[in-house]
Amino acid sequence: MFQYIVRRILIAIPVILGVTILNFFIINLAPGNPVDMYVNPSATPQQIAMEKHALGLDQPIIIQYFHWLGQLIQGNLGFSYSTREPVTSLIASHIGPTMMLMGISLIVGYLIAIPLGIISARKQNSWVDYLTTGFSFFGVSVPHFFLGLGVIYLFATKVLLFPTGGMNTLGGNSSFSDLFVHLVLPVAVLATGIAGNMIRYVRSSMLDVLGKDYLRTAKAKGLRQFIITNKHALRNALIPIITVIGIDIPMLIGGAIVTEQVFQWPGLGLLTIQSISSRDYSTLMGINLIAAIAVLLANLLTDVFYAVADPRIRYE
Repeated sequence: MFQYIVRRILIAIPVILGVTILNFFIINLAPGNPVDMYVNPSATPQQIAMEKHALGLDQPIIIQYFHWLGQLIQGNLGFSYSTREPVTSLIASHIGPTMMLMGISLIVGYLIAIPLGIISARKQNSWVDYLTTGFSFFGVSVPHFFLGLGVIYLFATKVLLFPTGGMNTLGGNSSFSDLFVHLVLPVAVLATGIAGNMIRYVRSSMLDVLGKDYLRTAKAKGLRQFIITNKHALRNALIPIITVIGIDIPMLIGGAIVTEQVFQWPGLGLLTIQSISSRDYSTLMGINLIAAIAVLLANLLTDVFYAVADPRIRYE
């Protein structure tokens, strides 16, 4: 297993390099120029040219990429064009809120989805199954921005139970209770989508397993249904579920861009939208790099969890 992990990490290095090449060239193919966003409208062509030279934007794209790559090898992601802050500091200040929001949303979503998926499989074609499936379709089908605006309108402007957005109340004491009430609505929106997607996989996996002969044998021997379902059936249904979890893990870093924008949550999603709007290419490159690393790590962890869940899986 150790050799397999080391080999996967070594393979990930050229993959990350390829991702940086694609990201850099695609971002720089966008129309316009970052300098156009920050110079005075009355600036002369000479002043604009000086600003481009100061940022290194007057050089060929190939040279710009290798300059950026050289800085990356030294642990430097460059400076933000819009705020002039180091990109590393900018990402570090936004990654915490995103990981907190997405981490809580994933946990809440799984705590809802796994029990409901199991119950739905056990009560197939019953009213419980139809209700659970309906909730699953609702969570998958309704766009996050629409659901977010709906809960803001209902619970923040009409009922006045929760704030409309942000992470803390302006001028408040930043207490745990204040953070909690700001988390409720965005977590509810994200967890609904996560649970809706996961319920389908849990239900489908459990239905495949519940019809197996060894479970009928366990039931004939007099084992309790709880043990049959949660000890024998669930473990053998984990492989597809782990796959979906592995897909969701990168969301901890990438964040929910639309949801963070709707609720003005100060995470990487909101930073991404701001960077796109301001053509802050250096910040976008840093965010994309972090997201690519998160995807590769999630895939590696998924393979490891496969071996934990199924002892028959061995990596040579």
